[in-house]
Amino acid sequence: MNLIDFKGLKNTIVPDSPEKPKVSICIPARNEASVIERCVTSALKQNYPNFEVLVLDDQSTDGTGEILDKLSGIINNLIHIKGKEKPNEWLGKPWACHQLSEAASGEILIFIDADVWLDEDAIPKAVAELSDVDVITVWPEQIVESFWEKQVIPLVYFALYTLLPSRYVEQTPKWLPPFLRKKFAPKFAAACGQFIAFNKNAYSKINGHESVKDQIIEDVELAKNIKSSGLTLKMLHGVGSVFCRMYSSDSELWNGLRKNFFVGFGKNTVLFLLMSVLHLIVFVAPIFTFVYGFQVNSVELLIWSSISLILIFSQRAVLNFIFKWDIYSSFTHAIGVLWFQTLGIQCLIDHFTGKSVSWKGRNLD
Repeated sequence: MNLIDFKGLKNTIVPDSPEKPKVSICIPARNEASVIERCVTSALKQNYPNFEVLVLDDQSTDGTGEILDKLSGIINNLIHIKGKEKPNEWLGKPWACHQLSEAASGEILIFIDADVWLDEDAIPKAVAELSDVDVITVWPEQIVESFWEKQVIPLVYFALYTLLPSRYVEQTPKWLPPFLRKKFAPKFAAACGQFIAFNKNAYSKINGHESVKDQIIEDVELAKNIKSSGLTLKMLHGVGSVFCRMYSSDSELWNGLRKNFFVGFGKNTVLFLLMSVLHLIVFVAPIFTFVYGFQVNSVELLIWSSISLILIFSQRAVLNFIFKWDIYSSFTHAIGVLWFQTLGIQCLIDHFTGKSVSWKGRNLD
């Protein structure tokens, strides 16, 4: 991942001019009454001269629509869209984003989730980045408050930093033969749907969200389409500029990740189980071997176990420092791994029993 965050790009922003491209900030919202006002008001406070904010109420039942009615009644460049009935062949978020893209008039389309909020310079920095590439995606600064948030959410970023060869998201692997590079490009695709920005021509070239209308992890599939089309994608982290609290309760955390954990492995049971065993060996086993080495007075076991644990803690400490998480959760990394092991068992039960997982009041079939 590119470690140059938006905050570091502040000096690249060009002074205001009428030539600046129009930006459409697109926000899909379904049952987001607790967070939508913060998201929308932060989007409206951008230090950029030419933008609009579009929010689509995707048939919410919790008062989201009423909040948006109130805000759009007093703010000129806020466009409140009432979502249409979802077609059977579409999933909810792609359908909402598709409707937003059809209503947007900007040359740049920026999609953010309703639980995201922005620093006032986030959009001008995104525009500056898009002058060199077709698409950017930003991994927000995740706000974690509860015990389980601190154990679980950082592991998503840990996997991105340590398991994905993220440099190849932006660059073609030079070690691949030229005739294989285009074919394998989508294998090195990643994106964060919490903040993803397109030059409109690039969005149209991949057929936008219609190309991922039935995909649960639509952000990664969009990234694959971008790579397959020969377009350029850049990843950034948004510490200090883009913020998100993904889940505000333990049940939301469980169900939110339950819907896409197994899907993220392409529903490949063998790969899923292989990665599960690998994580147990790498991140959990050293704790037991260290304890066992101490009990049997094995210097060799103690040394190798200590080296493994120090490497794990060091990687987590660096990640926690970058994303402003407390340092203490670096030492409980294995707890988060075991949480995901438990979730993995639930996902496999769902898969083999054909049980539908629901999110925001809709089944994800």
